Amino acid sequence: MTNVDRRHFLKTTGALGLTPLSSPKMNSTMSIKRNPLGIRDDFAVTQNQTYLNTSYVGPFPTVVHEAAIKYANEQQLMPAEGLDISMEIKEATRVKFAELFGATRDEVALLFSTSDAENIVTSAIDLKAGDNVVIDELHFITSFVLYRWLEQAKGIELRIVPHTNGRSRIQDFESRTDARTRLISVAWVSNRNGYRHNLPALAELIHANGGFLFADGIQALGSFPTNLRETGADFVCANSYKYLLASWGAAPFFVREEHLDRITPDRFGHNQVSRSLQNYNFELKTSAEKYEYAGLIYGAVAQLNAALGYINQVGLSRIEAHTVALAQTLRNGIAKLGYSMFTPANNPSCITSFDHGLDPELIRRVLDEENISVSFREKETQIRASVGMFNNQDDIDHFLQVLSRLA
Repeated sequence: MTNVDRRHFLKTTGALGLTPLSSPKMNSTMSIKRNPLGIRDDFAVTQNQTYLNTSYVGPFPTVVHEAAIKYANEQQLMPAEGLDISMEIKEATRVKFAELFGATRDEVALLFSTSDAENIVTSAIDLKAGDNVVIDELHFITSFVLYRWLEQAKGIELRIVPHTNGRSRIQDFESRTDARTRLISVAWVSNRNGYRHNLPALAELIHANGGFLFADGIQALGSFPTNLRETGADFVCANSYKYLLASWGAAPFFVREEHLDRITPDRFGHNQVSRSLQNYNFELKTSAEKYEYAGLIYGAVAQLNAALGYINQVGLSRIEAHTVALAQTLRNGIAKLGYSMFTPANNPSCITSFDHGLDPELIRRVLDEENISVSFREKETQIRASVGMFNNQDDIDHFLQVLSRLA
C-alpha cells in the first residue's frame, strides 16, 4: 500500500469508526519500537528533528495539515459559501469535543484563548472587596496578571500557594481557602513543570466553601482521557495549538450546565443572537454558545475539528500510557545524570523540567546542532522537555545522550 493510499485508507476507516488493519511492516519488532502507536509517520516534524516541545507548540499531523489546506482552498474558491461551511465545522467541532471529553454539547463554547475564559468567569462571579482568589505558584502568568489587576480594581485578595518540591499540596490550598474564597484557579497540568493537579480534591475543597474551580487545561486536554463533569471543575478551557494538535485561536471552553445562567458573557455581538425581535431587540442564546459573541478564526476551528477526530481514533488512553511512560523515563534519566529536577517523580504528565546548570548559549548551540527542540524556561536556567504521541524511545535516548555529554 503506498503512503498516499494508506493515508486515504486511514482517513476513510477513521471516519467510519473502523480500526485500520496493520501492515506486516508495522508488526515487526523494529517498527513497533520506532513507531509504538503506529502514527509517527503522520508527523512530518519527526523527519528532521527530535521534537520534545509539544507543551510549547504541538505539531500538525497530516490530517490536520490537509484540513487546513482544504479550508483555505474552499475560502479561495467559494468565499460566499465559506460562512455556511464554517458554521457546520464549528458545530461539528463542538460536538466532537463534548463527546471526547465528557461534556454535553450545550456546555462547550469555542473562544480565542484560555485567557478569554478566565476573564469571562471572573467578570460573571461579581468579585467584591474582601473576597479572595486562591492560585498556586505553578500557574500560568496570565492568571497572576488578571488577579493582580483585580486586587487593584476590585479590592480582592490574591492568595498564592507555594509549591513544595514541584508539587502544589492540597493542605496548602486548604490553609488558604475560607468562606470568602470565591475561586480556586489552577493550571490543571502546570506549564512550568508538568505537575498534574487532583481536580476532584480541589473541587471538593472549594465547593465546601461555596466557591468555584477554574482549570486551565491547555497542557492537559489531549494528553489523557477525562470526563470533564466527573472532575468536579466548574470551568475548564484549553486551546488548539498544543496537545490538541491544531493551530492558534480555537479554545474549547467548558462551563457546567448548572452555571450557564450565572456565568454571563462579558461582551456582546451578533453571534449570540438566537432570534431577532421587533424594534431591534434580540433573544440571545442560552447555551455556552452565548460566549461566542463574534466570528472565530474558522481556519483554526477546521484544524481542531480534524485533530479531535484524529485524537479520538488514536485513543486518549493509548496516548496517555505511551507519553507518560516516556516522560517518566526521560525524567528519571535526567535525574540519574545529576541534574536538579523541577518535575516531581511519578508525575502523570508529558512534561519534564529541570535546572541545566550550564551556560544557556552553550547548551542551546549543542541542542541546535543535534536538531533537538525543547524550551528554555525560568530566565533560561531551566529546560522543559515535553513528550507527544509521536515520540519514541529513540527521541528520549537522543536527548539523554546529549545531556550526558554536557553533565
